Amino acid sequence: MSKKIRVRFAPSPTGGLHLGGVRTVLYNYLFAKKHQGHFILRIEDTDQSRYVAGAEEYIFSCLQWAGLEPDESPLHGGKYGPYRQSERKDNYRHYAEKLVNDGHAYYAFDTPEELDRMRHDFKTEQNPSPQYDHSIRMKMRNSLTLHAEDSKKMLEAGTAHVIRIKMPGSETVSFTDMIRGEVSFDTSVVDDKVLLKADGMPTYHLAVVVDDYLMKISHAFRGEEWLPSAPVHILLWKYLFGLENMPQWAHLPLILGPNGKLSKRDGAKYGFPVFAMNWIDPVSKELTEGFKEKGFLPEAFINLLALLGWNDGTEQEIFSKEELIEKFSIERVHSGGAKFDYEKAKWFNHEWIKRSTSSSLQGPVKILLIQDGIDNINEVILSKVIGLVRDRCTLLTDFVQQSSFFFRAPDKYDLDAVKSKWNDDKKKFFQSFTKELNAIDNWESAFIEDGFKKLAAIQNIKPGELQLPFRIMLVGGKFGPPVFDIAAVLGKTEAIARISKALEVFAG
Repeated sequence: MSKKIRVRFAPSPTGGLHLGGVRTVLYNYLFAKKHQGHFILRIEDTDQSRYVAGAEEYIFSCLQWAGLEPDESPLHGGKYGPYRQSERKDNYRHYAEKLVNDGHAYYAFDTPEELDRMRHDFKTEQNPSPQYDHSIRMKMRNSLTLHAEDSKKMLEAGTAHVIRIKMPGSETVSFTDMIRGEVSFDTSVVDDKVLLKADGMPTYHLAVVVDDYLMKISHAFRGEEWLPSAPVHILLWKYLFGLENMPQWAHLPLILGPNGKLSKRDGAKYGFPVFAMNWIDPVSKELTEGFKEKGFLPEAFINLLALLGWNDGTEQEIFSKEELIEKFSIERVHSGGAKFDYEKAKWFNHEWIKRSTSSSLQGPVKILLIQDGIDNINEVILSKVIGLVRDRCTLLTDFVQQSSFFFRAPDKYDLDAVKSKWNDDKKKFFQSFTKELNAIDNWESAFIEDGFKKLAAIQNIKPGELQLPFRIMLVGGKFGPPVFDIAAVLGKTEAIARISKALEVFAG
């Protein structure tokens, strides 16, 4: 590729980042890094009525957590700024006026009431939802139907107006999509989109074209929901900058849930947005829980996201970010929707936890344990504990149940698992075992297990009948790694104390 690769993600600061949005980020990022290009983040905040305070900071935090930070953005700077559309307002008026002067757009002075009347008066059985298009425009109040002098006076008087594109009546507009191949549109079925709103802010249609040109964007990857807008954008490129300057486009497939399109209403069930940051879901009005809160590793998250619509042609499923950069190709993105499977997502996370070192897991696990009220965390012991329980944890949050008992003695016990087979012989065994434990000099699991089995043989009790009570004494329930490993990590004093306390509870 001779042209310098520059790609962009352009979110609106109106809410949480969801799976589809972050997959778009990921594909842009991988493509840029593979081709030694630049990944740009541009904030599309022209619709101030939908702006949500804190949303921009949230977007940056999400990308930082996922390890997908941009090269240029409002935070990182760059020579093509500013990177917020609200700060580029003057650019858009200039280009909108140029379109009017060249006959490709017009001023529309229609009031909201007149637009409502249009939608009512021109409704027919064949056209139940009339649009402001080539068949309607000449019946409305705009610079095409008014005398030039009248339009000029209204503009000078500051009369509220928008600028609309003048879509050709019957043209075929085509482009080559990097995923879908040749795509064509009939302009007669596309309405005259608003390009510049009454407040002087551009709509997405004008802003995306102007900004992509001025920021020298070489490739634009976006969701397939933007395909219907393609003919408007193609014509804007043609009219303003020439089609030879237009980026190459790829429209990414939808991400599907079990019953079709994965909707934002599925958020709690399917684990998105990326993370919550105390985000109030606009639908449920409740605090959301994202992938981060659910306990996903960022490495697992981008791994599973990459495979929602792409593969490298092999059976490989586990990819590091470096491998994804090396192997990614936009041409191998599927054109059909990709089904998101939450159970498969958890499988990815389990695989990444198993592959992670104890030291890399130590930070996030420690935070979770502190949140659970454990503050006496010895780092050396924590490292040992993570090594013991890692394979049992599907999500980072599983580490709390699987490891908290190493730092906090149980305050309740699964007595139902013990009482049916508990008797005086077993009680005497554990009373004797505490003395045996006290005498062990080399406090390692093998020596603890050896002493346990020798004493069981002397007292003529099967070791298997004693291991479950021993586990419940140390842990409180029927879970955790091998019981002698647990005792070894707890230390002699703590293990003996837990046995003694449990014997009192079991007696009760």
